[in-house]
Amino acid sequence: MRLSQYFLPILRENPKEAEIVSHRLMLRAGMVRQSSAGIYSWLPLGHKVLMNIQRIVEEEQDRAGAIQMLMPTIQSADLWRASGRYDDYGKEMLRITDRHGRDMLYGPTNEEQITEIFRNSVKSYKDLPRNLYHIQWKFRDEIRPRFGVMRGREFLMKDAYSFDLTAKDGRHSYQKMFAAYLRTYERMGLKAIPMAAETGPIGGDMSHEFIILADTGESEVFCHRDLIEMQAPPADLDFNADLTPLVSRWTDKYAATIEMHEPERFEREVPEDKRIAARGIEVGHIFFFGDKYSDPMGCRVQGPDGAQLTVQSGSYGIGVSRLAGAIIEASHDEDGIIWPESVAPFKVGLINLKAGDAGTDGACEDLYGKLQKAGIEVLYDDTSERAGAKFSTMDLIGLPWQLVIGPRGVKNGEAEIKNRRTGEKQSLSFEESLNLLTAPAQG
Repeated sequence: MRLSQYFLPILRENPKEAEIVSHRLMLRAGMVRQSSAGIYSWLPLGHKVLMNIQRIVEEEQDRAGAIQMLMPTIQSADLWRASGRYDDYGKEMLRITDRHGRDMLYGPTNEEQITEIFRNSVKSYKDLPRNLYHIQWKFRDEIRPRFGVMRGREFLMKDAYSFDLTAKDGRHSYQKMFAAYLRTYERMGLKAIPMAAETGPIGGDMSHEFIILADTGESEVFCHRDLIEMQAPPADLDFNADLTPLVSRWTDKYAATIEMHEPERFEREVPEDKRIAARGIEVGHIFFFGDKYSDPMGCRVQGPDGAQLTVQSGSYGIGVSRLAGAIIEASHDEDGIIWPESVAPFKVGLINLKAGDAGTDGACEDLYGKLQKAGIEVLYDDTSERAGAKFSTMDLIGLPWQLVIGPRGVKNGEAEIKNRRTGEKQSLSFEESLNLLTAPAQG
């Protein structure tokens, strides 16, 4: 993409309304613009990041055996009355009445909707287990939306719902999502720690939040330091195997949100030099709630002996739009964002230091075409801006690599390459530059 033809409304000054780093940098980098309190438009650069995050989430959900679908944003209030949650959920739910006087709502979550779909579609134990997921916009009317996309009212969320014949099978489905979440965050360059958490309005008896440690996090959390060093499951993990040992490695060490924190147990189980009391950002939440929704909504299947059995269920959420902010909180410096290659909007920022010069224009066009042919996404700064402004823009938007072409380099047949994460610069021939930039992604 040529920057001269792109929509990238950069802000040179820090926005006064931005309280945290991610909000400030997302506004400055032209990723989002506020539409109203807690509601944002995702501009082209931000949208590309959002879609890359969504792609990783989808790939790991598919790998774990979940099946993608799509449910509506607007739901019938009757479904929520059937589960008993319509009057209990609180003012966060946006309630709507249509032109015929029917009570509707803008979905904050989809347990009722998916349970109705499954109840009306599956009648036999032979069709279990199943895990269905979708990625859809949600709305929760936060009393005080803040921190940009980190705590907005409208947000993009992946929610999955498992359906099993027995509680034992249901807990295995829970473990599969537990492992898939660890892999998902690692692929985004994040260290997310699963922590025992309250179930809240979702319900159930087993729940974990996945937390990224950050000073700007809203949650107070406590955990064992060794969890930070643990590795996510491998790409070839067999999700059909017994995952209890894997999950136990993560859950045997103390990790809890403030609501579940037990100070005496924390001090008893965790050596003083291993204790972490910090703040964190929630980027995912998983629940096993058994028959909380299936029982009142009559979601049953015929078992092997012909008896009707109530389906056992869980739900599993990932804040897709929130992750864009969380990644920035975890990966930035004083100059701007530092994107991991896996989610970066472009892999390479190609900088023409003297646009209009035949030599630099020709070299840039050649490199631009060859990188695109190799499947590398490039943002080509072909504008007439001064060099300092071009470097500042590229540092701000945080593309993993900067490829700089100037008249002196063209004369020598060389380009300067900068690694945004390390700051390392090197001069390489054009061929060597292409070889480096077309190598497999790094982080």
